[in-house]
Formats: sequence, C-alpha cells, structure tokens
Amino acid sequence: MAITFESLDSDIAGRTGKLGASKKIIRTPALLPVINPHLMLVTPKELHAMGVEALITNAYIFSQSRQYSERVKEEGLHRLLDFDGLIMTDSGSFQLSVYGEVSLTNEQTLSYQRDIGSDIWVPLDIPTSPDADRTTAERELAITTERLREAKELFGNDAPLAGPVQGGIYPDLREQAGKAVGDLGFAFCPIGAVVPLMEAYRYRDLVDVVMAAKRTIPRSACVHLFGAGHPAMFALAAAMGCDLFDSAAYALYAKEGRYLTSHGSFKIDELTDLPCACAVCRSHTAEELRNAKDRTRLLALHNLAVTLAEIARIRQAMADGTLWELVDDRCRNHPLLLAGYRELLGHNAELEPFDRASKRRFFYRGDESCARTEVLRYQRQLARLRLGNEVLVACEAGHRDGFDDVLFFKPPFGPYPVELKETFPVGPTEIPPWDEAMVRQGCRGIRMLAESHKESRISVSGLRSWHTIFREEVGDAAELVE
Repeated sequence: MAITFESLDSDIAGRTGKLGASKKIIRTPALLPVINPHLMLVTPKELHAMGVEALITNAYIFSQSRQYSERVKEEGLHRLLDFDGLIMTDSGSFQLSVYGEVSLTNEQTLSYQRDIGSDIWVPLDIPTSPDADRTTAERELAITTERLREAKELFGNDAPLAGPVQGGIYPDLREQAGKAVGDLGFAFCPIGAVVPLMEAYRYRDLVDVVMAAKRTIPRSACVHLFGAGHPAMFALAAAMGCDLFDSAAYALYAKEGRYLTSHGSFKIDELTDLPCACAVCRSHTAEELRNAKDRTRLLALHNLAVTLAEIARIRQAMADGTLWELVDDRCRNHPLLLAGYRELLGHNAELEPFDRASKRRFFYRGDESCARTEVLRYQRQLARLRLGNEVLVACEAGHRDGFDDVLFFKPPFGPYPVELKETFPVGPTEIPPWDEAMVRQGCRGIRMLAESHKESRISVSGLRSWHTIFREEVGDAAELVE
C-alpha cells in the first residue's frame, strides 16, 4: 500500500498532518523512537503506553541476528516487537556509513523489509559524509539515485518505499537529489547523512542542507530528518518543513547518565533537583534517580517523555501560529543553535510563500524578529496600497491637514493605513520601547512604500530623534517633516 500524506495546519514551512502507510495513520510532526531488539531500555509496549504511534528499527540488525533473523520472518515485525503502530525499518545504511560495507544488496534488504512486515521500507542509500569532497558526493549520490530507481522498478509505485535525499553538504546536489526523488514518485523523503552535522553543532550547515533539499522535494511529500534526536533542535527543523524525527538519543544519553530537557542536557550526577513533571521525575528526587539500580532505564523513560512533550508543543505552536516564537526560544539556549536560527532567517524569502497569512500574535524578541516572514510579507504588500499625491506617514499625534492620505507607523513593519490597525500583523503585535533594529526595519518599509509609489510625495513626521537611521534607510525617497 502506497504511502500517503495529508497536510493540515501550517506555520512557516512546517505543517501538522497525517502520514499513512500500510493502513496505519499517525499524526505529524512525530517522533519515531529507535528500537534495537538486542538493547531495549524501553519496550515497544511501553512506548505505546506513552503515546508513541510509530517507531523505527534496523532491518539489517534483524537480518544479521542469529536470535531474530528467521523468527521475525515467521512472526512478523509487529508481533515480535508487540507493537501495533507504524514501524519503519532502516536498510543498513547506518552500518554502511560506520563500517564501509554491509552484506546485503539493495534488492535483498528491501525484500527482507517486505518479508518481515515493515510499514515503510528504506532502500540501501549511501550516506555521504559532510567531509566528503564533491567528486565523492556526486558518485555516491548517483549510486543512491540508481538504487531508488531500482526499488521502484522492482516493487512498484504502491510499495511503501522511502526515497532518501543525499548529496553531502553541497546544496546543489541536495536540490538535485530532492528533484530526483520527486520525479521518481516518492511520497516519503528522508533527508539523510545529517547526524555528523548535528553531533558537531554545525546547525548553519544543517539549515543550508535541509533548505536546499526542501527546495525541490515535492511539497506533498512527508519529510523525515534522519537521526534528529535532541528536542532542543526540533522546532528549528520543523520550521523548515521536517515532519518526522527518529531518535536513539533517549537511550544513548541515558547510558551516559545524561538528563534531557528541551533546552539542553545535563549530567544527572550534577543535578540537585529534577526540573520536569514526568512520572520518573515526580516519583524520584535527583539523589534517588542518581543512585537507582535501574538508573539508565529511568533516565531513558524521562528522556523519551521530554522528547515527546516537545513534539506535542511544536504541534500546538503550529496550530496557534506561534512557531517562530518557539524557534526563537529554543535556539537561544546555545550559541550555535542561534547561528542556525539566524541562517534560517536568511532564507525568509523562500519561507514566506509557505507561511500562513494570519496568526494569533507577533511577539518582538529583538533583531531576529525583523527578518521574520511576517515582516517580509507585510512590506512586500505595501505596493498594493492606493495613495494620492501627498502622503503623510505619522509616527505621533499632530497636524495632518493638506495630505491626501495619512498612514501610521509601527516598527518593524513600517507604514500602515488606519483600517489595518486591528488586523494581523500590525494589530496583535507586542513590541517593547522602540530599538534601533525595529526602527531601521520600519524605515525600510517606508522606503519600499516610496519606491512603489513614485507618483506620491511621502512625508514622515515623528522620526526626528531617529533621523540618522531614517537617512541611512530611506535616503531621499521620503522627507522628514515636523
């Protein structure tokens, strides 16, 4: 049965939706916890009780396991794992990236995934290291694309196949890969080989890679960010349009004695209190958790609870239209996440067409807010205003006779007619006392108004105290008056 995806609410380039595969439907964005049959700190049955609707496991590990290789073919993956939800299987590409080779061919791993009853099958793609040179990236992308084509030819368009998007750190290759999976008809498109970027905190590169892939992946496709497991970066990824995440971090961090939160991780040995409301944290003190015989398992349960809560928070932010505020909040917890956030804002022109037209509010949070999609869209639409010959942009009360039209000024958006005073984004906008960044962006709005209405003479009152910024941004396009 082919994979289906339905988009519901949207915010920035992110969306909530429904992913369907093998007659199972899950909500997105979603987390797929990674399950290793030999090393389960949390069982699939426990995951289901926590609200997990889908998980991911590795078909290659099953195929190479003396304990499970044949048994899983006899019982089926769902029965063996005791999990009725959606199960996605990886092909062995991770092992290929670590060890350089695997003992299965592309056709063999796909056939095995089919035989064990996986709901989503992944071809044997080549994960290109971020350190690979361009020649290597091109060669490996060509192999991946050929294997995706082979998968479609062998199993048909109705098979629940994933189409991984590779290409290393080269944006044009990621664009090429995204177009290829779309042309081949894939409705489920994981963006692969990004774990090394996240492990090295290279969030600027991550943003460029994901945005390049999203440029050409069909908008109708569900996008999975392979290996994204820390809740602190989920909002950033969701804003770019990533719908699914898979995580072994909950278990790996637990084994290292690390306690996850939505804004970072801590060593349990250094905590004096537990700042969380999950069942583990409400039934243990920090000292009790630190000294518990099953500490690793308890930490894994906590880490999962925090991660799932962040996914729910992102879904609610999308429904409310407040995803920018959540991204801003999360990315200020680490300097390199902040760098990734600023890189994302540099793509605002690409994001703006996908952002929703009306939202609950706009909270100004500093310089970064000036580059948000809402500001860009508003200022682009200033050209649509119908104005007379003499126009006043008034920043304060005063004499307004002698003008054909009077507009008002609200940074960071700029000029607005009184009829828009109560509408988004001008109306439900909370801003502190004016600062240089917001006034500068508002003045750019004045310049855009003047440039799109050359038949009108634009006068501006109330910005004398900001005259230097006004001149730098507006120049001679408008006149400052008393």
